[in-house]
Amino acid sequence: MTATVTRLDEDDWERLAEIRLRALRSDPEAFASSLAREELFREQHWRMRLRSSPWWVATPQGAPAVGLACLIEEPGSPSTDRHLVALWVAPEARNRGVGTALLAEASREASEAGAETLSLWVREDNAAALRLYDTLGFAATGERHPVPGREGLVEVRYVRVLAPGDAAGA
Repeated sequence: MTATVTRLDEDDWERLAEIRLRALRSDPEAFASSLAREELFREQHWRMRLRSSPWWVATPQGAPAVGLACLIEEPGSPSTDRHLVALWVAPEARNRGVGTALLAEASREASEAGAETLSLWVREDNAAALRLYDTLGFAATGERHPVPGREGLVEVRYVRVLAPGDAAGA
């Protein structure tokens, strides 16, 4: 599937809201937030998200967005690390290169910002995501923690060393 990955700006707040709420409807267990919580967000909250962190959407030509990703500076992490959050690919677009394309843009942005590593947390039972991260050169750090509010579920931390101009091994 060929999808164009676009970085959103503050005026794209409605687009971010639409795809984020779709992601929460489709895969509520994949996120630390909830649909009920984010349905209450107003324009100012969505705009604030876009001002504070880069967000990307993946869109096939002539179709609605099928993927979403966000990059942050995770509190408590080294300044040379960027952290991937909110990576989501619509079920109909999975295993078709969308996640790789989103990760390439996030990797490029992190590298251009001077980051040396890209990190993320992923549920240990998310086999498809683990395969993607393994394929793109991420490695488990051994760090684990329970998923908040989801008894018995555990997330593991993955990290990948970035090269200058990195594009997720592309």
